[in-house]
Amino acid sequence: MAHSHAMPQPVALPGVQKIIAIGSGKGGVGKTTLAVNLAIALSKLGHRVGLIDADVYGPNVPLMMGSAQQPKVAANNMIVPNVTHGIKTISIGYISPGDKPMVMRGPMLHQIIRQFLQQVDWGELEYLVIDLPPGTGDVVISLVQTVPLTGAVVVSTPSDVSLEDARKALEMFGQVNVEVLGIVENMSHFTCPHCHHEIDIFSRGGAERTAKQFNVPFLGSIELVPAIREGGDRGLPVALAGPKSPQAAEFFAVAEKLKERADAAAAAAKDVIEIQ
Repeated sequence: MAHSHAMPQPVALPGVQKIIAIGSGKGGVGKTTLAVNLAIALSKLGHRVGLIDADVYGPNVPLMMGSAQQPKVAANNMIVPNVTHGIKTISIGYISPGDKPMVMRGPMLHQIIRQFLQQVDWGELEYLVIDLPPGTGDVVISLVQTVPLTGAVVVSTPSDVSLEDARKALEMFGQVNVEVLGIVENMSHFTCPHCHHEIDIFSRGGAERTAKQFNVPFLGSIELVPAIREGGDRGLPVALAGPKSPQAAEFFAVAEKLKERADAAAAAAKDVIEIQ
């Protein structure tokens, strides 16, 4: 009987090479915006990409990706993910659309996360990006118990309040043995369209300092640009414009660095498995 409480061992997803979780200590820092634009940037850089909206309480991926259709279920009982802008996506928002809130408890949450990972026909993917709910809770624990994560990205604005919560997220990933691939500073500064003067609305540089403090990579900063919000609201994220677009360039720079870090982490994990 002593074994009945053993931690479930994570099992790799067949065909999926790297799984990256995008998290933040608090809501409102643009985590989903980053997850969606990074997924598109990785896809535009020539990779096969999937996106899981694991924010079951406030699923924003359907709106940001401009897709609302209900996923089909194949003959083998596997869910067929929606394909939007060349990316395979799944979200509770496709299954339960509209403004009705999802009311659920821990075990149900765990079941949904497991289903999104194991019962969705992801096919061959190089990157599976997971948009986590804000905070440090059940979903992350369900994730690490279900699949081996390549690593996580922590998103923060430069404000002290946001950074305080980002530090909690960093500590949490440390506690569940997930490597932090880097920190991204979102809403870093705003350039006045009239005088071109840069204004630090939420302060500036705090995420980079936090990265140094925790000895994790700083992946870059994203400017506060109205076009990013507009693109998300219209279901046409700015990264669709490609790396030469001034609004999208920073997302591509972050995606390139993330790719480098994720590839290194995946190679290191593979070496460990081979040694064992």
